[in-house]
Amino acid sequence: MSKIGIVSLGCSKNTVDAEMMLALLKGKGHEIVNDPDLADIIIVNTCGFIESAKEESINALLEMAEYKNKNCKLLIATGCLAQRYADDILKEMPEVDAVLGTGSYKEIADVINSANLGERQKRLGDINFKYTGSERVLTTPAYSAFLKIAEGCDNFCTYCVIPKLRGRYRSREIDDIIKEARALAKSGVKELIVIAQDTTRYGVDLYGEKKLAKLLERLSEIEGIEWIRVHYSYPEEIDDNLIETFKNNDKIVKYMDIPIQHCNDRILKLMGRRTTKESLVNLIKKLRREIPGIAIRTSLIVGFPTETEEEFLELCEFVKEAKFDRLGVFTYSKEEDTPAAKLKGQIPKRVKEARFRKIMKLQNKIHIEKNEEFIGKDLLVLVEGFDGTLYYGRSYRDSIDIDPKVYFGALSDIKAGDFVKVRINSCLDYDLAGEMLL
Repeated sequence: MSKIGIVSLGCSKNTVDAEMMLALLKGKGHEIVNDPDLADIIIVNTCGFIESAKEESINALLEMAEYKNKNCKLLIATGCLAQRYADDILKEMPEVDAVLGTGSYKEIADVINSANLGERQKRLGDINFKYTGSERVLTTPAYSAFLKIAEGCDNFCTYCVIPKLRGRYRSREIDDIIKEARALAKSGVKELIVIAQDTTRYGVDLYGEKKLAKLLERLSEIEGIEWIRVHYSYPEEIDDNLIETFKNNDKIVKYMDIPIQHCNDRILKLMGRRTTKESLVNLIKKLRREIPGIAIRTSLIVGFPTETEEEFLELCEFVKEAKFDRLGVFTYSKEEDTPAAKLKGQIPKRVKEARFRKIMKLQNKIHIEKNEEFIGKDLLVLVEGFDGTLYYGRSYRDSIDIDPKVYFGALSDIKAGDFVKVRINSCLDYDLAGEMLL
């Protein structure tokens, strides 16, 4: 049996795949280690979504390859970059002993056995395999876990390669999801982070109608689960039923991650998005009216092919008016085999980067203004740790890894995973600070 380490990059969906691989390997008697210096086998679970992610994955493979001069016997590439560029990886990186695509990660133990016998291989199975849950070794803190409810995507945005890497949209059976969620709760998980490429489409392929609201209600009945957070809700699929569920269920945190990418109607159409500026404005107003205090996160793409200065300035004005609680910005990445890559009018890199900086400067100001609104208010905080001076954690407004923190002083002993009430008394730029209430 071997000591196995893993480096998992990219999105939370990739994280779940890595956790499933670790559980499969642990079940075969292998030992999981966190230090690459101790690993006989290193797995790099790659991302291949955009250019910067591809570069990060390649650099991680090269960095882990250095350990083959010390202790590491096998280096294995898995995930989206492996799916997309399997032949190139094997050709250009002789240090890599095996490549597994997104449809083959459950074969990891068998691949290791073959690689140990000297067989260099690639496995690119069916990316449209029936997606079901399985045991996992959590790489998140013990009190929080991602819950992947579907795999793949049917949206076919013109800039995106996900359908070619992950296949068509496949919902999991509700009972399968509930079974996994109960096991997570039994292990000590208090916060479920519900994920899919598009959570709002959940159930359409399987049941003929959207079932996210029903699924969330079922999840909220599980003993031990205190917070349910939902990521990646497409704006055109957010209906009254889902809004009512968010509004009336206390376990569902009032936080929506709604990737909109742009607001200009022409650009949205070029992107293959199924929404308009008017519908986006109306949705944001409705969410804030129906769900008081809701935190809305979004993501934008600047520098999409043919985006004019006027259209970019329209996006800036939209950001000013919408005042998103959380916002991430990407510069457009020209990805091969996508319709957008073939468009004339590609934007120069320097222009894309300047537009990125301008949007972020706008959002930074909005973020500080939003934070100041919470001074003097009380927030429920999920404790994450102690930095030597202050405790820190996340409020309902903050998702794991991507959002700011709440720092606070406490007179009583508390531990990671506890929920405490904190009175906010100041802002630390992006973060909030306060004192725990007894």
